[in-house]
Amino acid sequence: MIYAVIGDLVGSRRLADRAEAQRAVGAALTRVNDRIAPAQPFEATVGDEFQGATETLADAVLASLLVRLHLLPAIDVRCGIGYGEVVVHDATRRPLLQDGPGWWAARDALDALGGSRAAGRRTWYVGPDAGRATAFLLTRDALVDRLNERGLRVLRGALEGRTQREIAEAEGVSASAISQQFARGVGALRDAHRRFGADPDPSDGA
Repeated sequence: MIYAVIGDLVGSRRLADRAEAQRAVGAALTRVNDRIAPAQPFEATVGDEFQGATETLADAVLASLLVRLHLLPAIDVRCGIGYGEVVVHDATRRPLLQDGPGWWAARDALDALGGSRAAGRRTWYVGPDAGRATAFLLTRDALVDRLNERGLRVLRGALEGRTQREIAEAEGVSASAISQQFARGVGALRDAHRRFGADPDPSDGA
């Protein structure tokens, strides 16, 4: 039983350079794999989609945000997260040939992000404790959408474990400027993710 994640590009047909977008997605997925050690590596699949899987909901939720933060503001993505059993039919193939309830749930979650009513949503979850997790995701993504370009980079650094001083040096700005970004929402988003990850995983009671 794992947490499967299926993602796709938002408005991919409007991208000026689709080949460059695919390269950027590949690089972002590599960074995510290095950060969270997934149960199945995140990788591009068919068309504008990518997939991966994690052992915990917290890691799946974090991965969905890190992919966005590595690509915004030029490219945006949506992610559906589903919990369940996964059956791998051919482990030698890339992407893996597999199916099962976990992937079906992830597909249902991604499909829930389609349509005009879900236009601003970027992450959805189908599985145990869906109410709590989805409320967190809706709030988180709405707050992320309010960040400017520097704020996105600062949040990414914070989630990857860098200190405010390290982030300030990378940005070439004062520590005070980064502290202001944390006060405007970056710190709350980082702390919310930490708290979400500290709670018992929903699968423990599934």
